[in-house]
Amino acid sequence: MIRVIVARNSKNHITGFTMDGHADFDVHGKDLVCAGASAVVFGSVNALFALTDYEPAIDMADEGGYLSVKLEDTSDDNVQLILETMIVSLKTIESEYNEFIKIEQE
Repeated sequence: MIRVIVARNSKNHITGFTMDGHADFDVHGKDLVCAGASAVVFGSVNALFALTDYEPAIDMADEGGYLSVKLEDTSDDNVQLILETMIVSLKTIESEYNEFIKIEQE
């Protein structure tokens, strides 16, 4: 199962997230849940770099299955909008494939 944990501060701003695990919906290379979640998350991180001046701290496993993104400054409205959009997209995937992906907020 893919597990996405979104961290928020007292202002409800996203301070970071981790995505860990594998969906195991299908064999590697044909796993639509994994491909969808990865496209949403990596597209969102790429949007942070392309559309804002913000560069989050990123940690990834070399062989896949783990991504951590941490934000020091959470005041940029565009950064927050991109990340909130990411969460909406992930929850859309979760609503159809909740046996394979779980979104949690802390």
